Amino acid sequence: MPRTSRRTSVFTESLIREMTRVALRHGAVNLSQGFPDFNPPQVVLDAAKAEMDGTNHQYAMTWGVPALRDALAAKITRFTGLPCDPDKNLIVTCGATEAMMVAVMTVADVGDKIGLFAPFYENYSADAILSGVTPVFAKLNPPNYDFDLAEVRKVFASGIKAFILCNPSNPCGKVFTRAELEQIAALAQEFDVWIITDEVYEHIVFGDHKHHYMSAIPGMAERTVMCSSLSKTFAITGWRLGYVYAAAEFVNQGRKVHDFLTVGAAAPLQHAVVAGLKLPDSYYAGLTAGYAARREILLGYLNQTGLTYSEPQGAYFVMVDISAFGYANDVEFAHWMAKEIGVAGVPGSVFFHTPEHRYIRLNFAKKDATLHAAGEKLLKLKRG
Repeated sequence: MPRTSRRTSVFTESLIREMTRVALRHGAVNLSQGFPDFNPPQVVLDAAKAEMDGTNHQYAMTWGVPALRDALAAKITRFTGLPCDPDKNLIVTCGATEAMMVAVMTVADVGDKIGLFAPFYENYSADAILSGVTPVFAKLNPPNYDFDLAEVRKVFASGIKAFILCNPSNPCGKVFTRAELEQIAALAQEFDVWIITDEVYEHIVFGDHKHHYMSAIPGMAERTVMCSSLSKTFAITGWRLGYVYAAAEFVNQGRKVHDFLTVGAAAPLQHAVVAGLKLPDSYYAGLTAGYAARREILLGYLNQTGLTYSEPQGAYFVMVDISAFGYANDVEFAHWMAKEIGVAGVPGSVFFHTPEHRYIRLNFAKKDATLHAAGEKLLKLKRG
């Protein structure tokens, strides 16, 4: 038979999703793939049930139903302080996953280079391969995952077309300060580079840390492509609802890419989630407080094990150092932990472009009872 494409042969299926299958195989508590095991807000569920009995079951306007774009525009202005025209600045996508692909394919030509921080969410490297672009990396350095500005400058000076910024960061929980964003913004303007932001965890930030929007940094509204989703904010990862917020010039091009990738997101779910976007500020405060409490449960058990980890500033993941166990390969450790300890995590090597086997990523987007069950099992990893 004919040979398949070279570009699809150089990466594997998602190791994150694979670890969910490993968890199911061994009956392990799944702290790998980042989805909640609790329901969305009742108002969102009620709206979805009503939509199922309604008439919105055919193709919607490809770049998003008007009611959802109106609600998203209001939310964006509410939190960023920036104007957002629902007809000119938004594309509703099939999750932030598609939003990121739309962003990369719209700003970059085959053969271009795109900058990334490492560790990075695994999809970014696949996005680069599928788009025919070359990733160029700068390091985020634990335990606080700070960056060396001189190193980042070299990445920008290398001729990149765009730089991807996940904030708050998956997998390491880094929340970039305004000063750090201003440094990156200055480089973007100096070297005439797009910034593509992944901001799906924008409302999950802890302690004194604060989420700042790159689009709101002076001079950045026209060169920032903000990708986000409703999955994490409303615990609806399976609904696959994301969006792109950008200048009209980008959106005019990006809508075409989106149209031919997926046509559009699920029509009834687009209508249903509007109910969530109408929730008051107290909902977002409760969201943050809930995840802060879950974080403390998991970190409390990790403290008892004596294992080293980086305290997440945002998002709902924690990177744990497993080097004390002597495994040369973190994938082997992850499979052993799922089978023998009864907890599934993600091998950290999937988030790096160079050999790195010291880490495993755990997530705390779970019910308290789930986290306690996982924590009791994790105590078997206790170091003497």
